[in-house]
Amino acid sequence: MKTIWIIAKREVNSYFDSLTAVIMIVLFLGFSGFFTWISGSDIFFLGQASLRSFFGIAYWTLFFFIPALTMKTFAEENKSGTIEMLLTKPVTDRQVILGKYFATLILIAIALALTLPYVITVSKIGNLDAGGTFCGYLALLLISAAYASIGLFTSSITSNQIVAFLSALFIGLFFHIIFQIIAGGMKGFLGQIVNYLSITFHFESLARGVLDSKDVIYFASIIFMGLFLTEVSLSKRNAFN
Repeated sequence: MKTIWIIAKREVNSYFDSLTAVIMIVLFLGFSGFFTWISGSDIFFLGQASLRSFFGIAYWTLFFFIPALTMKTFAEENKSGTIEMLLTKPVTDRQVILGKYFATLILIAIALALTLPYVITVSKIGNLDAGGTFCGYLALLLISAAYASIGLFTSSITSNQIVAFLSALFIGLFFHIIFQIIAGGMKGFLGQIVNYLSITFHFESLARGVLDSKDVIYFASIIFMGLFLTEVSLSKRNAFN
């Protein structure tokens, strides 16, 4: 665990040294803040003590925000050749993956933590549903964790950051909206299965304040698969080197 933390700390420092983290966090706060407080769907316009509008906006903002964060995790090192140097050190592929993964989650957690003043402000308007707010933030964290694992995988299979970014978006698009659209045109048990694959289905369930084990298992499955495929990708690279 110590090795993983050292790698995660190194990655977080590199994000801030290159100003990538600062730029991404500012953009995330800018977009989510604008559409939460200023646009036509803002909280004051709705007149309700609820953060549902923020969660809905952050749901889409994170969809683009996370691939932009993860696109450099392995692609940049693949391009420069430093990935081979890193993997020849006394660390396992899994430790490298988890270190980079946790670094990404730390940045996302920082970005979400900086929106906590929204909670304080909205709670002044009326009786804010604490359970719904907690589940909403949990949903955003779980979505972020799932997309981060996908982003790490796409970054591990290419040396081009743009390709990694677009590949993560393409894969994520299926979970984000395409499965839901397909399920809308289907009926019966098959339609329910396809709808279950949609992140939107599970996000909306959590955003309503309903904490169900099936939603947690769903996100955990995506996270596991993304990290597993990343490890397979790195293992193949090691086999050829």
